[in-house]
Amino acid sequence: MTTRVSMQRLARWHVWLGWLVGLPIVLWIATGLFMVAKPIEEVRGEHLRIESPPEALILPDSYLANEEAQLKEMRVIMQDGRAVSILTFLDGRTSRVDLKTGAKISPMTAADARNLVEREIVGVEEIKRVTFFEANEVPFDFRRPKPVWQVALADGTHVYVGRDSGEIEAVRTRWWRWFDLAWGLHIMDLETRENTSHPILIGFAALSLIGTLLGCILMFRRRIARKRTRG
Repeated sequence: MTTRVSMQRLARWHVWLGWLVGLPIVLWIATGLFMVAKPIEEVRGEHLRIESPPEALILPDSYLANEEAQLKEMRVIMQDGRAVSILTFLDGRTSRVDLKTGAKISPMTAADARNLVEREIVGVEEIKRVTFFEANEVPFDFRRPKPVWQVALADGTHVYVGRDSGEIEAVRTRWWRWFDLAWGLHIMDLETRENTSHPILIGFAALSLIGTLLGCILMFRRRIARKRTRG
C-alpha cells in the first residue's frame, strides 16, 4: 500500500513538473525553429547589399610603393612599443609596416611566436611545441585561411599567432574544442560547425515542436479526464 501511494505521489509530481517545464520547452523549441528557418546571412540582410568590387587604397610612396595598388585596408596598432601598420591586400595577404619609417617588418619566427605567447597568455608554464601552418593547411580548431604559428601548451591549449600580423589570432583551450564539438552536434553540422540553417536541423526542430505540443495537450486532457472521473 505504501509503495502504491508513493508511486501515485511521484506520478503527481511528474505531472506538475511537466506543466512547469512544458512552457519553456515549447518556447525554446519554437524560437529555435524560428531562428534556424532562415540562414543567418538573410537575417542580417546581407543578401540586400549590392556588392561592389574592392577598391585599392592609395598610400604614400614610403608604404610598399610597388604593392599599394593591391592594398585593401590598413589598421594601426601598437606592437613592442612602436606603432605598426597592419596591411591587408586584395589577395588576402597581410604584412606589417613600421608606421614611422614605412619599413616592412619581417614575418614572425617560431621564437617570436613563443615569446609573444609567454608575454600575453596567463599561466604559460610549459610550451610543448611550436608548429607552422600555411593558410590552406590550418588545423580544424582554427578554421581561418591565415598562415599561423600554433603554440601548443602543456595543458592542451593551442595559441595561434599570425605569422604576418604578429598578433595572437585565437586561443583554443581543451574546453573550447569540446564546446565546438557540442555546438556541431547541437546544430547537426559536424563538417563546418557553422551552418545553422539546413533541412535536417529544421526538420528535427519541427518534429520536436510538434511532439512537445502534443505532450502538453495530452497532459491537459489527462487532467480534465481525472476531474471528470472524480466528479
